[in-house]
Amino acid sequence: MSFPSERFTPAFGLGNPHLQTLWGPLWRKTTHIERERERLWLEDGDFLDMDWHGPHTADAPLVLVLHGLTGSSNSPYVAGVQKAFAAQGWASVALNWRGCSGEPNLLPRSYHSGASEDLAEAIRHLRAKRPLAPLYAVGYSLGGNVLLKHLGETGSDSGVSGAVAVSVPFRLDQCADRIGQGFSKVYQAHFMREMVAYIKNKQRQFQHDGREDGLAALAALGSLENMRTFWDFDGRVTAPLNGFVDAEDYYRRASSRYFLGEIRTPTLIIQAADDPFVFPHSLPQAMELSASTQFELQAKGGHVGFVDGSFRQPGYYLERRIPQWLSAVGRG
Repeated sequence: MSFPSERFTPAFGLGNPHLQTLWGPLWRKTTHIERERERLWLEDGDFLDMDWHGPHTADAPLVLVLHGLTGSSNSPYVAGVQKAFAAQGWASVALNWRGCSGEPNLLPRSYHSGASEDLAEAIRHLRAKRPLAPLYAVGYSLGGNVLLKHLGETGSDSGVSGAVAVSVPFRLDQCADRIGQGFSKVYQAHFMREMVAYIKNKQRQFQHDGREDGLAALAALGSLENMRTFWDFDGRVTAPLNGFVDAEDYYRRASSRYFLGEIRTPTLIIQAADDPFVFPHSLPQAMELSASTQFELQAKGGHVGFVDGSFRQPGYYLERRIPQWLSAVGRG
C-alpha cells in the first residue's frame, strides 16, 4: 500500500517516550461522547460489551475499535478516535474484551493477546448487523496484536476493508523482557496489579453467583501472590486459563509477528522507535510484511502516545492520521 506517510513531531517538552506514554492516562482531559451499549453473546456462552457512537445510518462506514491491556472502551485513545470518526460522518463501535467492561466475564478464560476468535465473532456480528456499511478495524497495543493476528489467519477473508494497528507488541516474549527493564518496570508493576485484580474480581463474582466449576478452575491456578513479571503472570494464569502449555507456548502462538506475511487486507501499522514496551529488534523487517501493509515507523511517540501540538493545546496525531488513512482506503 502506498498512501502518503506523515511525520509525527512531539509537542515541545514531550519528546520523552515516558511522557508520551503517560500523557493519555494521567493528563489528558476526558473526551465526553454519547454511546449506546450492546451485549454480544458469544458461541461459548460468554459475552462482549460493545459501545456504539456516531451515525446510525445503514451505509455509514463503521469502525471497530480495540483497546489494549487493562484498558476498556473508556480508555482516552478509544473515546478520542471514536469522536474523530464521528466528525467525518463515520460510525464506530468500541469493543470491550472479556471482563473489561466493568463486569467480570462468565467463564474462567480471560482476554489475552491471541484472542482472535473473539475478534472474528465480533466482525461476523457487525457485518450481519450492518451489511451495507464498509467495515474497518483499529487496534491499539494488545488490540493491535490481536487484529494483526486475525488479519494474517484469515487472509482475504478478514471481514474488514482496511485496518490500522498502533504500538504493537509484535513478539510477546521479547516485550515481556523489555517491560522488565529500567523505568518500564513501573508499567510492569501497574499491569501486574490490574491483571491480578481482574482475576480476583472474577473469583468474587463466581463466589457470589455460586459458579462452582469456574471457582475450581481459578482455584487450580494456586496463589496469585508474588507475580512480578509478565512471564510469571502469563505462565501461571494466562496459559492455564486459555489452553496454552506455558508462557512460552502462549507467546509463540499469539505473537502477531508470525502472521504478518499472510495479511491481504490494506493495513497501516504505526509504531514509535522509542516505544518503552518494544525492543527495536522486535519490529518486523520489510521482507516480513505483505504487499498490502504500510509500516509507519516514527522516531518518537512512546507507547500509544503520539501527542503533538503544545502543553496548552495538545494534539493527537493518531486521531487525525487513522481516520485520514482509512478514508483514503475507502476511496481506493
